[in-house]
Amino acid sequence: MKVLFLNGPNLNLLGTREPHLYGHSKLADIEAKVRAKAKELHIEVDFRQSNLEGELVNWIQEAKPLFDAIVLNAAAYTHTSIALRDAITAVAIPTIEIHLSNIHSREEFRHKSIIAPVCQGQICGFGENSYILGLIASVYVKESIKKA
Repeated sequence: MKVLFLNGPNLNLLGTREPHLYGHSKLADIEAKVRAKAKELHIEVDFRQSNLEGELVNWIQEAKPLFDAIVLNAAAYTHTSIALRDAITAVAIPTIEIHLSNIHSREEFRHKSIIAPVCQGQICGFGENSYILGLIASVYVKESIKKA
């Protein structure tokens, strides 16, 4: 099984950006934890980050033949990007939406996710563990598809 982890804008600043909301871990620290858990589960992962919406769209489009699932922290694009939503729909790869913080307990403009309706599910509010939960959810989704 192969899972693509995509990270959106400003996640490259983790560890220094609003640590009271996002924690003190850097994205590289989170990636290392995901890779360790993935190794335990015999899953290959590819971990990417971009501040550019078009680059994220390209990666989603390119994922179809290569990955079994996508775990996506679209960050601010969660609330604004119809392009990401359309790309997820177009490739029809099971996608898990994740967030470090609980977007539903923050500013009202963060409560609505444009991508949630085209994702398998949403995990938010568990800090860096949201990534591990996203990995585990990917396995669950893959197994559910096999059984169907």
